[in-house]
Amino acid sequence: MPSPSILNVAAPDGVRLRVQVYAAGSPTVAASPGAAGSPAAGSLTTAGAPTVVLAHGWTLTHASWLPVVDRLTGQGLRVVTWDQRGHGRSGALRGPASVRVLGDDLAAVLAVVAPEGPLVLGGHSMGGMTVMAYAGLHPEAFTSRVTGVVLVSTMAEPLDRPVPIRQRRAMGLIARLPRIRAGRFVTLDGQRRLLFGPAAEDEHVALTRNQVAATTLPTMGRFYRAIQQHDEADALSHFDGIPTVVLVGERDRLTPPRQSEHIAELAPHADLRILPGLGHMLAYEATDEVVAAFETVARPAT
Repeated sequence: MPSPSILNVAAPDGVRLRVQVYAAGSPTVAASPGAAGSPAAGSLTTAGAPTVVLAHGWTLTHASWLPVVDRLTGQGLRVVTWDQRGHGRSGALRGPASVRVLGDDLAAVLAVVAPEGPLVLGGHSMGGMTVMAYAGLHPEAFTSRVTGVVLVSTMAEPLDRPVPIRQRRAMGLIARLPRIRAGRFVTLDGQRRLLFGPAAEDEHVALTRNQVAATTLPTMGRFYRAIQQHDEADALSHFDGIPTVVLVGERDRLTPPRQSEHIAELAPHADLRILPGLGHMLAYEATDEVVAAFETVARPAT
């Protein structure tokens, strides 16, 4: 994987967003003509290829996408990641947290790193909500430039099950605490149970735990509330005509498969893929399947 160029992009309200731009590497899958002279299935070409922009999930960082970034740059694609506000090395929150603020942050990132040309947008968990919010807030740019979308382990509306009162109260409390990291409150066993399927690798659980533990408590609590309140179902009408793959693990406890099924019902012609035995962290648990989804939507039209 090539070393990224690092940029600091100002969000509309001045929050500094840490952005990583990975230049396309040498393609690892050679383009070869098919029977009708089109690229063979599974191959990508750099000519006219889109920039892939990846939004990460709640309490994670851009690092949660790195297994996928490595593969996509090797396929000859330029890839952009960033740390969502309050996460990783981006600036702290200003004002109320909301998913729609994240949609505008994505617009600000695109204006700097990919102001023109085709785009493929990918979002995991809260990052998928970010992509949907961007589509709803900036429909003209979305429909004119986005040539493919991959939504991983996410939802368009709040969970359709009651949230325990104790959980709501705890998140409300930590939203008001000083900017200290979650640290030791985040355990390996807890992350394994919540976010992974039974065959998860220890290394992947540890990588995820370290990202979550480094998140500040106010970011955790304030974006928890934002996720509970978000509703981007109407934005999915803008996906009409845009190749879209929706991925979810069969054992995803955080954003259960029924949430992805609902997205696939609302996003015209979306391709729903439910992965048996897997949890929420599919970039780690199912790298091949996630990369294959991007290959599906990033292949140049013929």
